[in-house]
Amino acid sequence: MRIFVEPSPELPLVSFSVTFIGGRLHEPVGKDGLARVTARMLRRGAGPFDAEQLEQHADALGAELGSGVGLGSTTISCEVLSRSLDHAVDLVATMLAEPRHDAEELGRLLRQTEAELVRSRDNDSLLCSRALRRHLFAGHPHRLRVQGDAAGLRAITRSDVVAFQENTFRRGSALVAFTGDIDEIRAEALATRLLAGVPDGETAPYPPDPPPVPGGRRLVIVDKPGRSQAQLAIGTLGTLPADEDHTALTVANTAFGGTFTSRMVQEIRAKRGWSYGASSHLTTSRIRETFSMWASPESAVVTDCLALELEMLDRWIREGITADELTFCQGYLRRSWAFEIDTAKKRLSQRIERALLELPDDYHTGFVDRVAAVTLDEANAAVKRRISSENLWVAVVGEAASLKAPLGEALGVASSDVVVERYDVE
Repeated sequence: MRIFVEPSPELPLVSFSVTFIGGRLHEPVGKDGLARVTARMLRRGAGPFDAEQLEQHADALGAELGSGVGLGSTTISCEVLSRSLDHAVDLVATMLAEPRHDAEELGRLLRQTEAELVRSRDNDSLLCSRALRRHLFAGHPHRLRVQGDAAGLRAITRSDVVAFQENTFRRGSALVAFTGDIDEIRAEALATRLLAGVPDGETAPYPPDPPPVPGGRRLVIVDKPGRSQAQLAIGTLGTLPADEDHTALTVANTAFGGTFTSRMVQEIRAKRGWSYGASSHLTTSRIRETFSMWASPESAVVTDCLALELEMLDRWIREGITADELTFCQGYLRRSWAFEIDTAKKRLSQRIERALLELPDDYHTGFVDRVAAVTLDEANAAVKRRISSENLWVAVVGEAASLKAPLGEALGVASSDVVVERYDVE
């Protein structure tokens, strides 16, 4: 196991977590959502505590328990006052070593999780994001959503949960982290107690190969009639953190859609008032992930907004950013970096991220210096090299009957090639 400690004795409070290499991508076929269900079942009874007793015990300690599941990792976390730290560590150790996996509790959790999936259909932004990833990463594991789907949840059994925890929660793949009112010596002792009942060994390696580059311009409409406001996303592949031009692209993207004064905000919100928010993002992962553009225009102007965004994207790739934009963005990124490291918890999160994603040791600590070293030629070359305006997916949530033809025309896609999906598609 690897131990990470960020002391911060100002307050009598300690946060700790155990992160295992293993998440959504390690699930058996047909058991979609198993990783998240397994993590959530830890709070449904362990050792001498049933579900209600476990929550009462956590409340008595003043402990805040949490869990998080990603494509390649599972994290169990706790925050507690220093005086109750030993008892909180014992509680989490019991959850990891002696989960009850009660069948009735599992049944309730599976029903609740499926109900959450149904409720999520009210979130148009989430529907748009899902549609974009589903098609941009078609046939690739990164298309999967951590929550799973209804069919997968209905197929999960108690034995699946037991097997997934046994195969995934392994001491050799654990990252144990402490921050707050604690020193390294005590953290090491507590880490050993936390994982005392966890089996030896490691989890299977992170499985995905690089995703394929999308071929041509493609459009998917999530059909949701009666929407006065649409959701609009454009996505293609971005860069890897290990790429030499990763920082240069980050700087260029900041000018394009990364701040409240960026080109996208100025053109879409300030000048035209089409959308309250407009932005572009680079996602960081262990494989090449997305470069995406987002806006939420009124349905009446979504076609105009798409055409404008495509025009802006073409111009950004063709002409790059200006010297003034470079200077502004370098200053903005250097100054705002203070808010990324101003607490021990944030610094600890960066260390965990570097370990999980196998990032260079100086990925965070050298960020400011790398930003300052980016030249205008490097920033513009990175945009040309990494971003495509011809190989991308566009996802829109809105009324397909009225949007299909004009959106297809704006994108240059034949009406017969536009993908239309129901908003409740799994």
